[in-house]
Amino acid sequence: MILMDSQKLNRSKTEPFALKAAETVSTEYLKKIVNRIAVPRHYIAESANNRHVRDLILEELKSFGYAVFIQGIHDNIVAYPQSLGVEQPLILIGAHYDSVPFSPGADDNASAVAALLACARSIALRDKPSPVCFVAFNREEEGFKGSWDFVRTWLVKHEITVTEAHIFEMVGYCGQQKVPSGLPIRLPKRGDFLGVLGNRRSNHLIRPLLTLAATYLSGFQVLGLQVYLGTERVFPVLKRSDHVPFWGVEIPALMWTDTAEFRNPNYHRPSDTPETLDYDFMRRVTQLALLRILTKKDRS
Repeated sequence: MILMDSQKLNRSKTEPFALKAAETVSTEYLKKIVNRIAVPRHYIAESANNRHVRDLILEELKSFGYAVFIQGIHDNIVAYPQSLGVEQPLILIGAHYDSVPFSPGADDNASAVAALLACARSIALRDKPSPVCFVAFNREEEGFKGSWDFVRTWLVKHEITVTEAHIFEMVGYCGQQKVPSGLPIRLPKRGDFLGVLGNRRSNHLIRPLLTLAATYLSGFQVLGLQVYLGTERVFPVLKRSDHVPFWGVEIPALMWTDTAEFRNPNYHRPSDTPETLDYDFMRRVTQLALLRILTKKDRS
């Protein structure tokens, strides 16, 4: 394993249009979305709430002008620019919208859905469409059922090429940091960094992402963990979100996270509520995703 730190990388040349786009990300919008989504919404235990949140996300994406539809038997939500369709290679931004039973799931995972929607909103404000697909997965808390269905059926059936997938998994909490048991890494004691996890198929995506953070987001620390030789099979803690199905079909995918229970004491509890989150941190996460979409070069 190799741990990379954005604060130890050199800046690259800035792109004025990317800076302008990043400034359209609003903490007020992020907070509004989290407050609307943060209700217990397990697919089975709170099915009415799950459908309500599904419809909220669907309508929000439609309001931005995307082509939007419900995919599969688990109610995933897929959106992409209408002027592009899905004929060309796409970057995928994903996050699950369900929660565990009895938890409002503000960080897990309303924070990530809010970041996804804010990113989609900023992309939609631009005159030029970007080759990006946004997917809100359902039933992540039940063995990634939604994302497995997505990669095994929809991607295969439609012969979609996903060049890289960025999966948001809890991106809203800052606090005291712990290290997952057994992982041979050292982390800062203060958990105010974004963690990004890759494997052998996606490690090459980490350095460009960290360089973007160093260039555009001063003071925002991003730590990238590069995992080699199938080490993720030895440490189950590395395989706990919707990046796993993408790894399973050898699509390059990164998980973006605040490290869940290794930082957030409200993980999977009724206390995972909107007022516990850091919305400026979420804004930085969203800006970084937006920058990756807008500045991606094939050579990276």
